[in-house]
Amino acid sequence: MALFDRLKDQAKNLQQQVQGGRGATGGHGAPGFGGGAHGASHGAPHGGSSGGSRAQLVGLLKTQLGSLKTELKSGAYRDASMAMCALVAAADGHVDAAERQQMESMILSNDVLQNFPPEQLRDRFHKHVDLLTRNFPQGKAEAMQEIAKAAKKPAEARAVIQTGIVIAGADGYFSQAEQEVLREACAALGVSPAEFQL
Repeated sequence: MALFDRLKDQAKNLQQQVQGGRGATGGHGAPGFGGGAHGASHGAPHGGSSGGSRAQLVGLLKTQLGSLKTELKSGAYRDASMAMCALVAAADGHVDAAERQQMESMILSNDVLQNFPPEQLRDRFHKHVDLLTRNFPQGKAEAMQEIAKAAKKPAEARAVIQTGIVIAGADGYFSQAEQEVLREACAALGVSPAEFQL
C-alpha cells in the first residue's frame, strides 16, 4: 500500500505543478504519473477500490497530457504515439477485429490526439497493427524506429510513454506483455523505465 500512496502523492504533486504553471513542468513531473498509472495495477490484492484508483490515476494522467495539448502537435509525436498504441494493442502477439476497433475508438477520443486529423491517426495505427499481426518481430522493429524519432524532445518522448500507459490502462489492467513493450519504448526514447515504475 505504501507504493500506491507514494504514487498518489506524485500524481497530486504533478497536478499542482500543471495547474501552477505549465512552463515549470517541461514534462519532468510526468514520469511520476506514468508510474502511478502503471504501478497501481499491482494494487489489485488490496480490494475493490484498486480498480477505481487505477482508473483515477489514468484519468489524472490524461488530464496532465491534456494540459500539454498545445505543445504536442508535431508529426514525430503523432507517429510515435500511433506506433506505441499499435504495440500496446498487439503486445500479446495478435489483435482481433473487436480489439482493433476498441483501440481506434480510444485513440480518436483521446483529447491530445485530437490535435491531428482522424484519418492520419487511423492510417498510421492500422499500418503498424497490420505489420505487427503479419510479422511481429519486423512490425515491432519498425514501430520502435518510429517511436525513437520522438526522442529529440524529452517532453514529447515522455508524452509518448504516457500515451501508451493511458491506452494500456484504459481497461484497468496492464499485462506483462504491455509492460514489456512500454519498457522497450522507454529504451528507444532514452527515458528511464524506472521513472514510470516500469
